[in-house]
Amino acid sequence: MQTVEVEKGKSHILTELIEYTPHSIVFKTVLRKNTGTIRIGAIDKGEVLAKKVYPFDLYLQIIDGTAAVLIDKEQTIIEMGTAIIIPAHTSHLIRAVVPIKMLLTVLKSGYEENMI
Repeated sequence: MQTVEVEKGKSHILTELIEYTPHSIVFKTVLRKNTGTIRIGAIDKGEVLAKKVYPFDLYLQIIDGTAAVLIDKEQTIIEMGTAIIIPAHTSHLIRAVVPIKMLLTVLKSGYEENMI
């Protein structure tokens, strides 16, 4: 997976970190740590990010366009500037209603207290 070089301590424009690619889904990693990852993605209209289940909460923010997010058979439309938390261990998929750019944050810490 490609990593975007973002200089720490400097501002940047999220939507300029990634470009749309026709008929494709593209992701770049902005920041990767043991405790989580921040990725930016671009999905062309009609493309679907396959159904997955992650062991961690995901914070999905649409920074351009409109997406249909299906979480455990319940669909929510998410537009530019809005976000949704996808709970850990839930089935979900993301479909681009129009071309979308999104910020996806995975938090891996905070689960230790639930592990016995």
